[in-house]
Amino acid sequence: MSSISQINTATAAASTASTASTASTATAGTTSKKDAENPQDRFLKLLVTQMKNQDPLKPLDNAEVTSQLAQITTVTGLDKLNSTLQKLVSSAEDTRSVEAMGLIGHKAFVPGSAITLNGDGAIAGIELAQPVDQLKVTILDGAGVAIRTMDLGAQPTGISTIPWDGLTDSGTKAVDGDYTFAVSAKQGGNDVKVDTLSFGVVKSVTPGADDTHLDMGDKLGLIGLSDVKQLF
Repeated sequence: MSSISQINTATAAASTASTASTASTATAGTTSKKDAENPQDRFLKLLVTQMKNQDPLKPLDNAEVTSQLAQITTVTGLDKLNSTLQKLVSSAEDTRSVEAMGLIGHKAFVPGSAITLNGDGAIAGIELAQPVDQLKVTILDGAGVAIRTMDLGAQPTGISTIPWDGLTDSGTKAVDGDYTFAVSAKQGGNDVKVDTLSFGVVKSVTPGADDTHLDMGDKLGLIGLSDVKQLF
């Protein structure tokens, strides 16, 4: 008798566990189904349920129902608009990355203060938001010591190329390699902000989530496509 009782108890426990598992699975399935429902469908179901269970003596106001329907229509329209905009942005980014591939091998001015002397000379660039009547460029060696100062006089608004013949202030030829440069500008005796530009070659292109990046070599590194000031 004791054995039979134990068997019956085990069978009941197993049945209970099976029922609980089935209920849990059904609940999970229902939850998953609800999550997959369209927000508009859920709203309409709630509205229909509300109308079925309304107080006959105090029915829903027609204006209120119309207002609720207008609101869900507006929300649905905004969701569709956001989805369309996301697709357009993604398509534009893909197109931009493909176009950037054509820049490989091209030369460009990008933000920076590096200048490389190779052969007969080197070039750098500047960008001015306004014209200036005095502009000076100083070339610095690896230790930060000024080796050449050039007075370039008046310069116009926009991007200008700064050439360096490779000579120092003493007239000797500087050794080929990497240097930096600093610029000062004045207009009517007042200092004017100058953006310095480095000259480099696009080695490769790396698409990114926010911006496509151009590999400008070890000295300049990765530069955002939107930061390129001028292409050659």
